[in-house]
Amino acid sequence: MKKLVIIPAYNESGNIEKTVHDVIEHAPGFDYVIVNDCSTDDTLKICRKNGFHVLSLPVNLGIGGGVQTGYLYAMRNGYDIAVQFDGDGQHNASYLEEMAKVLTEKQLDMVIGSRYIAKEGFQSSGLRRLGIRYFTGLIRVLTRKKITDPTSGMRMVNRRVIEIFAADYPKDYPEPESVTFLLKKKLKVEEIPVRMNERESGVSSISLKNSVYYMIKVTLAILVAMLRR
Repeated sequence: MKKLVIIPAYNESGNIEKTVHDVIEHAPGFDYVIVNDCSTDDTLKICRKNGFHVLSLPVNLGIGGGVQTGYLYAMRNGYDIAVQFDGDGQHNASYLEEMAKVLTEKQLDMVIGSRYIAKEGFQSSGLRRLGIRYFTGLIRVLTRKKITDPTSGMRMVNRRVIEIFAADYPKDYPEPESVTFLLKKKLKVEEIPVRMNERESGVSSISLKNSVYYMIKVTLAILVAMLRR
Protein backbone atom coordinates (compact mmCIF):
# COMPACT_ATOMS: atom_id res chain seq x y z
CA MET A 1 0.00 0.00 0.00
CA LYS A 2 1.50 3.30 -1.13
CA LYS A 3 1.19 6.15 1.37
CA LEU A 4 2.00 9.81 0.77
CA VAL A 5 2.49 12.77 3.10
CA ILE A 6 1.44 16.04 1.43
CA ILE A 7 3.25 19.00 3.02
CA PRO A 8 1.86 22.37 1.88
CA ALA A 9 4.35 25.14 2.56
CA TYR A 10 4.20 28.89 2.14
CA ASN A 11 7.06 30.88 3.71
CA GLU A 12 8.00 28.07 6.10
CA SER A 13 11.78 28.49 5.96
CA GLY A 14 11.98 28.32 9.75
CA ASN A 15 9.96 25.09 10.01
CA ILE A 16 10.30 23.01 6.85
CA GLU A 17 13.51 21.14 7.73
CA LYS A 18 12.15 20.04 11.10
CA THR A 19 8.86 18.99 9.53
CA VAL A 20 10.45 16.82 6.85
CA HIS A 21 12.95 15.20 9.21
CA ASP A 22 10.05 14.37 11.55
CA VAL A 23 8.30 12.51 8.71
CA ILE A 24 11.45 10.70 7.62
CA GLU A 25 12.28 9.61 11.18
CA HIS A 26 8.84 8.77 12.56
CA ALA A 27 6.87 7.69 9.47
CA PRO A 28 9.35 5.66 7.39
CA GLY A 29 6.53 3.80 5.63
CA PHE A 30 5.38 7.02 3.95
CA ASP A 31 6.69 8.91 0.97
CA TYR A 32 6.39 12.68 1.13
CA VAL A 33 6.12 15.65 -1.20
CA ILE A 34 6.41 19.32 -0.28
CA VAL A 35 4.17 21.67 -2.25
CA ASN A 36 5.95 25.02 -2.19
CA ASP A 37 3.20 27.58 -2.81
CA CYS A 38 5.40 30.21 -4.48
CA SER A 39 7.08 31.16 -1.19
CA THR A 40 8.80 34.53 -1.06
CA ASP A 41 11.32 33.47 1.61
CA ASP A 42 14.00 30.73 1.51
CA THR A 43 11.62 27.75 1.69
CA LEU A 44 12.42 26.49 -1.81
CA LYS A 45 16.15 27.16 -1.39
CA ILE A 46 16.20 25.11 1.82
CA CYS A 47 14.28 22.26 0.17
CA ARG A 48 16.69 22.10 -2.75
CA LYS A 49 19.73 22.38 -0.50
CA ASN A 50 18.58 19.36 1.50
CA GLY A 51 17.47 17.35 -1.53
CA PHE A 52 13.86 17.25 -0.33
CA HIS A 53 11.09 16.07 -2.66
CA VAL A 54 9.39 19.31 -3.66
CA LEU A 55 6.88 20.59 -6.18
CA SER A 56 7.22 24.35 -6.64
CA LEU A 57 4.18 26.23 -7.87
CA PRO A 58 4.88 29.16 -10.23
CA VAL A 59 2.10 31.27 -8.65
CA ASN A 60 0.58 31.38 -5.19
CA LEU A 61 -2.60 29.26 -5.12
CA GLY A 62 -3.35 29.42 -1.40
CA ILE A 63 -3.73 26.48 0.95
CA GLY A 64 -6.53 24.87 -1.05
CA GLY A 65 -4.67 24.96 -4.34
CA GLY A 66 -1.47 23.76 -2.71
CA VAL A 67 -3.13 20.79 -1.05
CA GLN A 68 -5.06 19.91 -4.21
CA THR A 69 -1.76 19.84 -6.09
CA GLY A 70 -0.63 17.21 -3.60
CA TYR A 71 -3.78 15.16 -4.19
CA LEU A 72 -3.25 15.38 -7.96
CA TYR A 73 0.30 14.11 -7.44
CA ALA A 74 -1.01 11.27 -5.25
CA MET A 75 -3.65 10.26 -7.80
CA ARG A 76 -1.31 10.32 -10.77
CA ASN A 77 1.36 8.33 -8.95
CA GLY A 78 -0.93 5.57 -7.69
CA TYR A 79 -1.03 6.28 -3.96
CA ASP A 80 -3.62 4.44 -1.89
CA ILE A 81 -3.46 6.80 1.11
CA ALA A 82 -2.61 10.49 1.35
CA VAL A 83 -2.34 12.68 4.42
CA GLN A 84 -2.14 16.45 4.67
CA PHE A 85 0.64 17.40 7.08
CA ASP A 86 1.18 21.13 7.46
CA GLY A 87 4.64 22.55 6.93
CA ASP A 88 4.55 24.77 10.03
CA GLY A 89 5.80 22.10 12.46
CA GLN A 90 2.57 21.84 14.44
CA HIS A 91 1.88 18.20 13.54
CA ASN A 92 3.68 15.09 14.80
CA ALA A 93 4.54 12.33 12.33
CA SER A 94 4.53 9.69 15.07
CA TYR A 95 0.72 9.52 14.69
CA LEU A 96 0.71 8.75 10.96
CA GLU A 97 1.06 4.97 11.19
CA GLU A 98 -1.76 4.83 13.74
CA MET A 99 -3.96 6.97 11.49
CA ALA A 100 -3.28 4.65 8.54
CA LYS A 101 -4.13 1.61 10.67
CA VAL A 102 -7.44 3.14 11.78
CA LEU A 103 -8.25 4.21 8.21
CA THR A 104 -7.71 0.73 6.75
CA GLU A 105 -8.99 -1.47 9.58
CA LYS A 106 -12.24 0.50 9.97
CA GLN A 107 -12.54 1.01 6.19
CA LEU A 108 -12.89 4.76 6.62
CA ASP A 109 -12.68 7.46 3.99
CA MET A 110 -11.02 10.08 6.21
CA VAL A 111 -9.27 10.13 9.57
CA ILE A 112 -8.72 13.49 11.26
CA GLY A 113 -6.08 14.09 13.91
CA SER A 114 -7.93 16.02 16.64
CA ARG A 115 -6.30 18.00 19.44
CA TYR A 116 -9.66 18.29 21.23
CA ILE A 117 -10.30 14.66 22.20
CA ALA A 118 -7.54 14.09 24.75
CA LYS A 119 -6.99 17.87 24.99
CA GLU A 120 -3.21 17.54 25.24
CA GLY A 121 -0.52 19.69 23.67
CA PHE A 122 -1.06 23.10 22.08
CA GLN A 123 -4.78 23.94 22.05
CA SER A 124 -4.66 27.13 19.94
CA SER A 125 -5.78 30.57 21.10
CA GLY A 126 -9.04 31.23 22.93
CA LEU A 127 -10.52 33.07 19.95
CA ARG A 128 -9.71 30.23 17.58
CA ARG A 129 -11.10 27.63 19.97
CA LEU A 130 -14.33 29.60 20.00
CA GLY A 131 -14.42 29.54 16.21
CA ILE A 132 -13.65 25.82 16.13
CA ARG A 133 -16.52 25.09 18.52
CA TYR A 134 -18.77 27.15 16.26
CA PHE A 135 -17.87 25.04 13.21
CA THR A 136 -18.21 21.84 15.24
CA GLY A 137 -21.75 22.88 16.10
CA LEU A 138 -22.61 23.98 12.56
CA ILE A 139 -21.37 20.73 11.01
CA ARG A 140 -23.22 18.68 13.63
CA VAL A 141 -26.49 20.50 12.89
CA LEU A 142 -26.09 19.98 9.15
CA THR A 143 -24.73 16.41 9.10
CA ARG A 144 -25.55 14.95 12.56
CA LYS A 145 -21.85 14.12 12.94
CA LYS A 146 -19.66 15.67 15.64
CA ILE A 147 -16.21 16.66 14.40
CA THR A 148 -14.28 18.06 17.36
CA ASP A 149 -11.47 19.57 15.28
CA PRO A 150 -12.96 20.60 11.90
CA THR A 151 -10.08 22.99 11.14
CA SER A 152 -7.36 20.39 11.71
CA GLY A 153 -4.88 20.26 8.84
CA MET A 154 -3.86 16.70 9.76
CA ARG A 155 -6.25 14.65 7.64
CA MET A 156 -5.68 11.24 6.05
CA VAL A 157 -7.82 9.90 3.19
CA ASN A 158 -8.17 6.78 1.07
CA ARG A 159 -7.89 6.39 -2.70
CA ARG A 160 -11.54 7.26 -3.28
CA VAL A 161 -11.20 10.63 -1.55
CA ILE A 162 -7.84 11.30 -3.20
CA GLU A 163 -9.65 11.15 -6.54
CA ILE A 164 -12.52 13.35 -5.29
CA PHE A 165 -10.16 16.01 -3.94
CA ALA A 166 -7.88 15.88 -6.98
CA ALA A 167 -10.88 16.84 -9.11
CA ASP A 168 -12.54 19.35 -6.77
CA TYR A 169 -11.19 20.94 -3.60
CA PRO A 170 -12.08 24.19 -1.78
CA LYS A 171 -9.66 27.04 -2.43
CA ASP A 172 -9.79 29.08 0.81
CA TYR A 173 -9.76 27.62 4.34
CA PRO A 174 -10.76 24.21 2.95
CA GLU A 175 -10.85 21.94 6.00
CA PRO A 176 -14.38 22.55 7.41
CA GLU A 177 -15.92 22.78 3.94
CA SER A 178 -14.31 19.61 2.58
CA VAL A 179 -15.19 17.45 5.59
CA THR A 180 -18.80 18.68 5.40
CA PHE A 181 -18.85 17.71 1.72
CA LEU A 182 -17.66 14.18 2.51
CA LEU A 183 -20.18 13.74 5.31
CA LYS A 184 -22.96 14.97 3.02
CA LYS A 185 -21.93 12.24 0.54
CA LYS A 186 -22.30 9.69 3.40
CA LEU A 187 -18.58 8.90 3.45
CA LYS A 188 -17.05 7.60 6.67
CA VAL A 189 -15.09 10.17 8.71
CA GLU A 190 -13.67 9.63 12.18
CA GLU A 191 -11.13 11.34 14.45
CA ILE A 192 -8.29 10.10 16.63
CA PRO A 193 -6.62 12.05 19.46
CA VAL A 194 -3.29 13.67 18.64
CA ARG A 195 -0.97 16.14 20.30
CA MET A 196 -0.05 19.25 18.33
CA ASN A 197 2.75 21.76 18.80
CA GLU A 198 2.78 25.53 18.85
CA ARG A 199 4.24 27.13 15.74
CA GLU A 200 7.89 28.01 16.38
CA SER A 201 8.49 30.30 13.42
CA GLY A 202 6.49 32.34 10.92
CA VAL A 203 2.88 33.44 11.13
CA SER A 204 -0.47 31.80 10.47
CA SER A 205 -2.50 32.78 7.42
CA ILE A 206 -5.51 33.36 9.69
CA SER A 207 -4.95 36.51 11.71
CA LEU A 208 -7.21 38.33 14.13
CA LYS A 209 -7.79 40.91 11.42
CA ASN A 210 -9.28 38.48 8.91
CA SER A 211 -10.95 36.08 11.38
CA VAL A 212 -14.41 37.61 10.81
CA TYR A 213 -14.02 37.14 7.05
CA TYR A 214 -12.92 33.57 7.70
CA MET A 215 -16.00 32.78 9.80
CA ILE A 216 -18.43 34.26 7.28
CA LYS A 217 -16.74 32.81 4.21
CA VAL A 218 -16.44 29.29 5.62
CA THR A 219 -20.02 29.33 6.93
CA LEU A 220 -21.33 30.24 3.48
CA ALA A 221 -19.06 27.65 1.84
CA ILE A 222 -20.32 24.92 4.18
CA LEU A 223 -23.93 25.82 3.40
CA VAL A 224 -23.20 25.75 -0.32
CA ALA A 225 -21.44 22.37 0.10
CA MET A 226 -24.64 20.99 1.61
CA LEU A 227 -26.59 22.06 -1.47
CA ARG A 228 -24.19 20.51 -3.97
CA ARG A 229 -25.06 17.25 -5.64
